[in-house]
Amino acid sequence: MKSKIITTLLASIGLFAAVGAAQAQTAADRVYVIDSRGEVAMSGAGLCWRTGFWTPAGAAKDPAGCKCDKDLLPKEVCEPKMAAAAAAPTPKPSGDKITVAADALFDFDKATLRPLGKAKLDEIVAMSKQIKLEVIIAVGHTDRFGSDAYNQKLSERRAAAVKTYLVSKGVEANRVYTEGKGKKNPVTQPGQCAGPKSKKVIECLQPDRRVDIELIGTK
Repeated sequence: MKSKIITTLLASIGLFAAVGAAQAQTAADRVYVIDSRGEVAMSGAGLCWRTGFWTPAGAAKDPAGCKCDKDLLPKEVCEPKMAAAAAAPTPKPSGDKITVAADALFDFDKATLRPLGKAKLDEIVAMSKQIKLEVIIAVGHTDRFGSDAYNQKLSERRAAAVKTYLVSKGVEANRVYTEGKGKKNPVTQPGQCAGPKSKKVIECLQPDRRVDIELIGTK
């Protein structure tokens, strides 16, 4: 087995700079020679250069100990570190998107939450507690009736009403982002609900009057 004890050979092969660096170290410091980059100096055979302060106990404490002398150190020194790194669970991204219809949250042309809408939001609050929440995005939408400016304001008011309720239930205000899209993103297809405003057409356009709520976090 090729020996790793190379400290006494430093002067004979001309690594005077490395020796100087090693001599500047103390027994409480690194037990391997460190080059100008802060890396462990390696021989041509890929072995670490040890300082005169090297001991097995010192190697066990040195950050490079497991890299340089793993076979000489107790298993509990190196293996737990490697096992912990391998076993550490990777957070699973979560992006659940829920569309809450406006007829559940609001009456037609209103931004005041209905009791049924509050119940729906209570479910969302419960879902947010099952993940490490990063943000809740609430985006309000309207149907096509009314001007662009009016519907933009209405969609913003609906999203704001959702945020106010979520915050009242314990969600941090800075975790809730709101936005209004007005009537720009209808769900219904062109010509699907044709005709002037009427009860039938309003009911047909119901899918457009909605709030999209997205929970983003890790499980």
